[in-house]
Amino acid sequence: MKQVPWKIYALFILVTEGVGFLSGWLTRDGAQAYSQSIIQPPLSPPAIVFPIVWGILFALMAIAAARIWLSPPSDLRTRGLVLYAVQLVFNFFWSILFFNLQAFGFALLWLVVLWGLILWLFLTFRKIDPIAAWLLLPYLLWVSFAAYLNLGVWYLNR
Repeated sequence: MKQVPWKIYALFILVTEGVGFLSGWLTRDGAQAYSQSIIQPPLSPPAIVFPIVWGILFALMAIAAARIWLSPPSDLRTRGLVLYAVQLVFNFFWSILFFNLQAFGFALLWLVVLWGLILWLFLTFRKIDPIAAWLLLPYLLWVSFAAYLNLGVWYLNR
């Protein structure tokens, strides 16, 4: 029977959730100001939804990346893990651009790049481990919804 390498999964989850937590902590004041003073588009969920959804998405992303880490070494695996790190950095800085700086137009462009990185990550992971790729699908869908919200906020608050 094959043993599950829990330490690898735990490490990826801790690091990925840590990035999300740090981003949320750094933008807590900006997010509060946003919820009180910014006109939001239709379908905007209540503020409590975001940390719950992001917590789940970060866990799924981490599990996907751990599966790739545990796959046989290859140039494609290395590329996938580097791409994972790059998109995680883009994810981190989007919150700062959007909530703290309230640079809604630039944040939207940043989010479009993030969406492209996630799609590229999905396609790369799919070549290595299809399950890892499918674990990213909710993330890609949520960032698509976030792009709608970002566009709406930018348009309504110009």
